[in-house]
Amino acid sequence: MESFSLILAIVVVTALAFDFTNGFHDTANAMATTISTGALKPKVAVAMSAVLNLVGAFLSVEVANTISKGLVDETGIRPEVIFAALVGAILWNLLTWLVGLPSSSSHALMGGLIGAAIASAGVGAVHGDVLVTKVLLPAVAAPIVAGVAAMLASRMTYTLGRKADGKAAAKGYRAGQIASAGLVSLAHGTNDAQKTMGIITLALVAGGSLAPDSDPPVWVILSAGLAIALGTYLGGWRIIRTMGKGLTDLQPQQGFAAQTSAATVILASSHLGFSLSTTHSVSGAVMGAGLGRKGGVVRWSTATRMFVAWGLTLPAAALVAALAEWVCGFGDWGTALVAVFLIASSAAIWKISRREVVDHTNVVDVDEPEQAGVVTTAMAAVSPPPTGVTEELAATLPATATLPATATATAPDAKAPSAATTV
Repeated sequence: MESFSLILAIVVVTALAFDFTNGFHDTANAMATTISTGALKPKVAVAMSAVLNLVGAFLSVEVANTISKGLVDETGIRPEVIFAALVGAILWNLLTWLVGLPSSSSHALMGGLIGAAIASAGVGAVHGDVLVTKVLLPAVAAPIVAGVAAMLASRMTYTLGRKADGKAAAKGYRAGQIASAGLVSLAHGTNDAQKTMGIITLALVAGGSLAPDSDPPVWVILSAGLAIALGTYLGGWRIIRTMGKGLTDLQPQQGFAAQTSAATVILASSHLGFSLSTTHSVSGAVMGAGLGRKGGVVRWSTATRMFVAWGLTLPAAALVAALAEWVCGFGDWGTALVAVFLIASSAAIWKISRREVVDHTNVVDVDEPEQAGVVTTAMAAVSPPPTGVTEELAATLPATATLPATATATAPDAKAPSAATTV
């Protein structure tokens, strides 16, 4: 094994801590729809996802090489720079987890690395062409491609299964959803675990423990896979709730379409070496699947908050990492101060999260229906639920918009609604 300095050991431990947060932060990507539709019990779902994340970590190293060899210039990058990058990424992961927003762990890491590298060696330390072609463009394209694919797939499944036996079809779609969720978990391990492999490999190169342009050692692959699997097993229940119930309401057909579309996009990007955000891909697929069912509507206020978080991820993580690198520049005591700040901030965020506990027992609960915005109301108006739906069946369908009673015209002898009318 390579010789280690103290700072290098700290960087490796911090990188694995980031990988752990990546695991529980992104569990929702694979299992939120499976849990929300009842295809799997919450604890069974996260256990299955954890195992497949570990397996996926061994399938490829292309994304790891993008990070360790392509994004920043290896020369002049010190282990302290990578430590600062990880601080920015971890804190952003924890903050977005606290508020239940499915932001990108991948972009948090990219932003942290970019900010710390610029603070240490200037703008020239970042390879702009790699940043644009393998990070920024996939970030924009992935949710669009996955969303359109999931919407078309959802409509196709409803069309093809129109005459199928209801119970048999539901059972088949649930089985397909479990299989597609496993595929997403495998893809997540293949893509996201590699990012930690790449960052550790970059640290080993920067610390002189590994030759430049080296692939990740086996022990790096194994430790990164185990860290992300452990984080996945613990379950990021807050984000699972947002992805599974807060963004839209999915039926098994839609869940199957969303996960299959997302897994295809993620695996293709991993093969090409794109540092893709699995969160962007799965979120786009979930929204596309939500619009793929007649009468299905995305909760755009939740989606808007998510889009804002996506836009802030890179610059916010970069800013925190740049500040951390500036403090680390004062020497060993500066690095120790940053480490203490990271531990204290993480503990504070965890303590705040205990005020309202979300776990496997209440992850599918939704406190109150969200008030309809302009977009939601418009979508509900042009995409009414199928006609001929019985009252009993309609009661099982999700509410797509809640309009004030005054907005609904009633006949003179009709009983006025007491509070609100659900479209």
